[in-house]
Amino acid sequence: MNTIFIVLPILTLLMFDLGLVLKPTDFKLIAERPKPVLIGLIGQIILLPLIAWAIILSPFTSHLSPLFIIGIMLVACSPGGSSSNVFSMLAKGDVALSVTLTACSSIITLFTLPLIMAWVTSSVGAAVNIHLPIGKLLIQNIVLMVVPISIGFIVNLFKPQAADKIHNVLKRIAMPALVLLVTIFFFQHKQTIVAEFGSLGLTMSVLILATTSCGALMAWLFKLTTKERRTLVIEIGMQNAAQAITIACSPLIFNNEIIAIPAIIYALMMNLILLAYVGITKMRK
Repeated sequence: MNTIFIVLPILTLLMFDLGLVLKPTDFKLIAERPKPVLIGLIGQIILLPLIAWAIILSPFTSHLSPLFIIGIMLVACSPGGSSSNVFSMLAKGDVALSVTLTACSSIITLFTLPLIMAWVTSSVGAAVNIHLPIGKLLIQNIVLMVVPISIGFIVNLFKPQAADKIHNVLKRIAMPALVLLVTIFFFQHKQTIVAEFGSLGLTMSVLILATTSCGALMAWLFKLTTKERRTLVIEIGMQNAAQAITIACSPLIFNNEIIAIPAIIYALMMNLILLAYVGITKMRK
């Protein structure tokens, strides 16, 4: 089974669901509280890829294949995941800030992701004959992200009660769908995942811990509130793994499921680490 036929509807539903919870007031937050929004976007768009590349250049990861390097950077360049809104709510964070950061990063990375990944593939992709068709990537991201987000936003704007009902259904479907994707992907690439899980699992865990720690540090340095700090920790640490998998597996882009393996492992470690963080926040009322 080609995983692209599973991940495509999952990503579309996630982006549609994000649009369903977006309100015009969420964008007003940029003007009303620019500091946490700006810090969060700097952490996601700039800091995260820099930390990922620093980890890749370290002696610890010198053995990683070019395909895994591309996969790691693809995750680091992806926007925030829509599940971060749920995690922010569970951690008693700033849900409005979380939604704003997820929406803004989804738009900004339409342009930053192709630029960074074009540089990454030109640096390491030649060794494995991997090239990035930037035009096709832009078109695919617009179709799979901008369009469903816009439709969800319009539904919420004119039919807020219907949007709320649909959102309540989709938020229950999202996690089981992602678990199904990970399970199918695992059985298709069991040998590779098991063989590389030690190094890749540790690499992705270091990436998540480093970026979440930087998020907490920036929030402390700029004296943000506790709710804003918790949201930044989650937003900077939780990327849209579904989008990274879609780009890796898409016949229009990389068409290589091995590149998606870091995103699969990242999704697993991300949920484990951030669930632990949510548990800690609940203990520290």
